[in-house]
Amino acid sequence: MDQSVVGNRQLEVIAGCMFSGKTEELIRRLKRVGIARWPVLLFKPTIDDRYSTNTTQTHDGLKFPAILLEPGKEMLEEVGRLAGHSAARGAMVVAFDEAQFFSDKLPALCEALVGRGKKVMVAGLNLDFAGKPFGPMPLIMALADEVTSLTAICVKCGGAATRTQRLVEGKPAPVDGPTIQIGGQESYEARCRDCWERG
Repeated sequence: MDQSVVGNRQLEVIAGCMFSGKTEELIRRLKRVGIARWPVLLFKPTIDDRYSTNTTQTHDGLKFPAILLEPGKEMLEEVGRLAGHSAARGAMVVAFDEAQFFSDKLPALCEALVGRGKKVMVAGLNLDFAGKPFGPMPLIMALADEVTSLTAICVKCGGAATRTQRLVEGKPAPVDGPTIQIGGQESYEARCRDCWERG
């Protein structure tokens, strides 16, 4: 294995509530490694089709090319099939956005990629709207070499928001509702612990 790659291999996680800038930070990091001309692959789950199927995009419109990966198929073979085997082998950085929507196979894929000398970057919600750890994110955060926890601005008090509030007709959604519901500012708010309400 190329020793210059081994020095860069690690698992980085960017976590936080909605509107905390996770995708923006991921794109910023990917653009930085692009300056060094490191080949990059970015994957997002097929369920996230809010803005585009071939890019990941922030709420403010910042974009980066992405490949759709179906949850449950997070395996090296599928990464190679989707990106092209030579591109997958040559990528020095492999990233995943909206990681909370992937299956419990994602942590093993991340570990396998790091084991092959890749820098792996993962961005996702750490908690769901009910305040519970979301999908594979807790395990990925435990395995990470570096975790960056971002906060948003609480829409109620202006403090540091760490929670995501789902709204239904302006009121907190019942916590027994479906965990996955794609949406933006029409359905979700960033709130601090004190302003977050259990529906």
